[in-house]
Amino acid sequence: MKASKKSTRSSPKPAKAAGAANEFYCAGDYVLEDSMGYLMRRVLGLVAHEVERRLEASDLTNAQWVPLLKLFMGLASTGAELARECQLDCGAMTRLLDRLEAKGLCRRVRSVEDRRVVNIELTEAGREAARGIPAVLCQIQNAHLAGFSVEEFETLKGFLRRILDNAQIQTQTLAPTQTISGGPDAP
Repeated sequence: MKASKKSTRSSPKPAKAAGAANEFYCAGDYVLEDSMGYLMRRVLGLVAHEVERRLEASDLTNAQWVPLLKLFMGLASTGAELARECQLDCGAMTRLLDRLEAKGLCRRVRSVEDRRVVNIELTEAGREAARGIPAVLCQIQNAHLAGFSVEEFETLKGFLRRILDNAQIQTQTLAPTQTISGGPDAP
């Protein structure tokens, strides 16, 4: 495993005004391996890989178990809702539902109230497959949290929720200030 470079910065720049954001990163001494985006993406990637490995016997890929679980948990009932929940475009969701339907895990049922709406229902096989997913997720996430105290776990969740809130505010209120070339994996 490659050793992570330590940032040369000893502390963030002080905030300029009360409530102003600290500048934790500076382009002049930016270390990719220390960026929160990189670290979160690595954790998510490793968790997703382990989930897919554990669900391999059930013939579910990472892309397939997520919508299956969301349907099972009642978070979506149509293709459009499922696409939003899974952050996919409708075309990608249609292809994914085609694969799940071919595996006998779900079916499309036209709404009797509105013929334009197609509801997605899990089959018995789909419900059975989805029932086992939370146990796998719990095992993997607990393993990744080894050594954390309950207090540290609650603090971590609070920090992640705060980052998520900040990201949602940024997405809703601010226009991009700089355009750079880079792929979707750039942190």
